[in-house]
Amino acid sequence: MTLSRSDRLLRLISLLCLAAVGFALLSQHVFGMRPCAWCVLQRLILLAIAAVCGLAGMGWGPALVRRVGAGAAALLAVCGAIAAWYQYDVASHLFSCAQTFADRFISASGLDAALPWLFGIYASCMDARVHLLGIEYALWGLAIFIVCAGLALAALRRGTRG
Repeated sequence: MTLSRSDRLLRLISLLCLAAVGFALLSQHVFGMRPCAWCVLQRLILLAIAAVCGLAGMGWGPALVRRVGAGAAALLAVCGAIAAWYQYDVASHLFSCAQTFADRFISASGLDAALPWLFGIYASCMDARVHLLGIEYALWGLAIFIVCAGLALAALRRGTRG
């Protein structure tokens, strides 16, 4: 089976998102960097993008499947970028993330209780303000979401051409 260019782009997005979540888990469980509510929300969005792109990029179905998947991935990536920017610009300056949208959403979903190793909230936003290579984690997240949005838009544009 020959994969179209949009299928390959969607698979690349899925892999990028899974790698980002894997790196976040490595940072948490090996290096002791505890996540805040906004970090955890971004993990959830990355996993949603990975799932959407993984399913849409399987190479089956009409081009419409790829286009819908790419469009959904682009929309999710924009949501992730907004969450990352909010974390960087607002939440990281707050003493507590309690009762912010991210905290309420993750708690209401029950994911923090069901999968605490993945979705547990263990730090305030101010405490979770950590740097990697001199750049805050939230900005790395923002960059990943921007790259994912760009790749998703490229896959959307190529969705009808194969």
